[in-house]
Amino acid sequence: MAWLYCLNTSTIQPASLPEKIKVAARAGYQAIELWFADIRNYQNTGGSLDDIAKMLRDCGLQVPSMIALHGWMDAHSDAYVQAMRECRELLSIAAKLGCKRVVASPSMRFEAAPLDVEETARRFSELLKIGREVGALPMMEFLGFSPKVSRIDQAWEIVKRTGDPEATVVLDPFHLWRGNSSLEDVPDLTGERIGIVHFNDVPAGVARELAGDEVRVMPGDGSLPLREFLAEVKRRGYQGALSLELFNRTYWQMDPYEVAKIGLEKMQAIAEAV
Repeated sequence: MAWLYCLNTSTIQPASLPEKIKVAARAGYQAIELWFADIRNYQNTGGSLDDIAKMLRDCGLQVPSMIALHGWMDAHSDAYVQAMRECRELLSIAAKLGCKRVVASPSMRFEAAPLDVEETARRFSELLKIGREVGALPMMEFLGFSPKVSRIDQAWEIVKRTGDPEATVVLDPFHLWRGNSSLEDVPDLTGERIGIVHFNDVPAGVARELAGDEVRVMPGDGSLPLREFLAEVKRRGYQGALSLELFNRTYWQMDPYEVAKIGLEKMQAIAEAV
């Protein structure tokens, strides 16, 4: 299969939104994964969604995913109504930019109560309903350091409980490692139920329980079994984007184009060997 190579803009975070778009195209990516915070900042300085859409068209970039929806999982009463209103607005923005999928992040709130799978599935179903109305569907994300949904099997169970055949999960090698889960935990997860695959690596010797996003390094520069991971993703029939998602402050201090170019080369070196 031919992978769709995507640049998640967290990888070159300090750059402006227009620069991120230009860098992704110049470095050779076919797609870009945008953050709503960048969209908001651009709008607050006088830019418009039409401007962004034109930049994307001019650069020939697809937008397979945007990041992220928050509050939908842990808000209550009036706060929940407001959170869902905000999610609707963000999903609408994604649709206007030609993006069909949006990452829905799990709760980071530390509570004594365990994960309520049924209630979370109900809320995710509501997000899916809103997404269908506006033209962009949410994807269930697990975060290795989330107090609620830290493992792929938890995210997949939530998705299955919705009963929605278009509900999908986000895969990420860092979060699989951080939450100590693997694709072996979800033998029935098929490629069409994977919304997007984030790509990254982790250096050997990093303490799993203390690791944050900032420890991520370029694919191949760490110790994660990325070739085996991609081989399994491919075996399950996934045909979507491979998105380089890093939060490494060392890279943020480098030239954005060089970071993007090196990242693409390192992704390709692994993916093309699968």
